[in-house]
Amino acid sequence: MDHGKRDAPGTGRRQFLMAMAAAGAALTPATLWAQVKAGADTSAVKALAPSQRALLDRVADLTIPDSDTPGALAVGVPAFVILALAHGLHGAGAPVPAARFTGGAGPAGATVLDWLTFELDLKAGGAFLAAAPAVQLQALTALDSAAYAPSGAPSGSPGGDASPWRLLKGLIVTGYYTSEAGASQELQYDLVPGHWDPDVPVGPHARAWSNDWTAVDFG
Repeated sequence: MDHGKRDAPGTGRRQFLMAMAAAGAALTPATLWAQVKAGADTSAVKALAPSQRALLDRVADLTIPDSDTPGALAVGVPAFVILALAHGLHGAGAPVPAARFTGGAGPAGATVLDWLTFELDLKAGGAFLAAAPAVQLQALTALDSAAYAPSGAPSGSPGGDASPWRLLKGLIVTGYYTSEAGASQELQYDLVPGHWDPDVPVGPHARAWSNDWTAVDFG
């Protein structure tokens, strides 16, 4: 029997999840959050320009701000997104074509965050990060509206189905609702659902239910 020093609670699970990711197993929000908590995002963060990290922080905060529960920035979603981008999930690591930029003049090899910086600066009428909060919200709202406008946008245009914002927003939302706070505070968490009730009152402030925030598979 081994009476040596035991791993700290949760350490073995984190190592197992990280080993799965390293071995090429399906990457899930659980594995990404385990890597974030283990500090695996350090090198990915250092690879970003400080302005891009600040931009991602601000955009995450605007997308899901604090309310009576912690928002995306408070729960660490930017670190989650940085790792997701570093892993190239859903093609996030591929360069953004010039045609995706307004005016079709994007630089060669542009990243998703390069695109986001360009588009938000353009919509803010200057440096997005230096703009007033109301202007920032207006710029992001315009970007979001274009990305989710009814189909029919020309192929390769900045908006529509191919907008890089859909990818980024999807990562922010997934990161938030698969975080502990997002799944157990913003949502009503019930590990073992109870009896079936055919008539549940739902009001304007009712929260969706959650009983497993680790099962979303990125593929």
